[in-house]
Amino acid sequence: MILAAGQGTRMRPLTYALPKPMIPVLGKPVMEYLVEHLARHGFDQIMVNVSHLPLSIENYFGNGQRFGANIGYSFEGRIDSDGQVISEALGSAGGIKRVHGFGGFFDDTFLVVCGDVITDLDLTTALRRHWQSGAKASVVVQQVAAELLPEYGVVVCGDDGRVTSFQEKPSLDEAKSSLINTGIYIFEPEILEHIPSDTVYDIGSQLLPDLVAGKVPFHAIDMPFHWLDIGRLNDYWEVNQRLMRGEMEQIRMPGREVAPRVWVGLNTAVDWDDCLIEGPVYIGANSRIEAGSEIIGPTWISHGCHLEKSAKVHRSLLFEYTLLRGPSLLSEAVVFGKHRVDRDGTPIENHFPDLDWVGDTRSPPS
Repeated sequence: MILAAGQGTRMRPLTYALPKPMIPVLGKPVMEYLVEHLARHGFDQIMVNVSHLPLSIENYFGNGQRFGANIGYSFEGRIDSDGQVISEALGSAGGIKRVHGFGGFFDDTFLVVCGDVITDLDLTTALRRHWQSGAKASVVVQQVAAELLPEYGVVVCGDDGRVTSFQEKPSLDEAKSSLINTGIYIFEPEILEHIPSDTVYDIGSQLLPDLVAGKVPFHAIDMPFHWLDIGRLNDYWEVNQRLMRGEMEQIRMPGREVAPRVWVGLNTAVDWDDCLIEGPVYIGANSRIEAGSEIIGPTWISHGCHLEKSAKVHRSLLFEYTLLRGPSLLSEAVVFGKHRVDRDGTPIENHFPDLDWVGDTRSPPS
């Protein structure tokens, strides 16, 4: 089960126009990496709960055939009398219960993962460890530096791996463990008995503590792997930076490498002799980079963008059809239509006259 029903409020303004699983990372939706990874490990029956802008996800992934999987959808919400889609998400656990109540889907061991994560976790080994432990529920954990613990749910477990308690974003002094909950779970069908029907119910804050209190066999799986989530805009900026630097070898840059660590899409117009470009940099199809421009990576420039003469872009992400007039400098930012945020996700509210939308006849996402 892929959890994809949230509204992604911490990712606004991007999520005004896109559900979080559809936010592009290196040119394709973040959830696509996950679906491909699941299929590689034999998870070929995938349910996705949707609520916020559901058709964006359903129309893109369809029945899953081109990804080597069967994909189904569970819509959480309603359509009002005016034909408007009203999102009414049921929470991560509530969404699981709704899927199972409809057709009994979860009749065997099943995996649950958030739709905004990129990971290279060896799912086959994780599943084997779950079975070997005899657990009814397992949570995949990861060691993080002490200063990061207040940002996550902390998992406390015994020497045998059995989970004994949780701490939700504890202070550094209060943290009893350096293991955090990655939001990747393996459950046996019996776990469904602990989730109420037709109720908003969360895995992390409600279901898991209930399992511990009820002494249900519940274990942590701790193994080395990369785990990148885009829960917030600053995470999104950082994930793109890390991937462009090549942190996960199996994720490769698209396009054609025309210079060391500089990739381009089709039909780009770049004044190579009079531009400074330091990779890693991607320049999307039909983008124009004029003389005197400066691009310092990691920088992603989507298709249809235009950097006018002497425009400078440093370590930034430009969504499609962005116009940057020169001379000007855009540094450590994300640009989405008329929206601009810095690397920490803080909106830049003041007018930024050098940014625009390529083609005045097109309206950017609002």
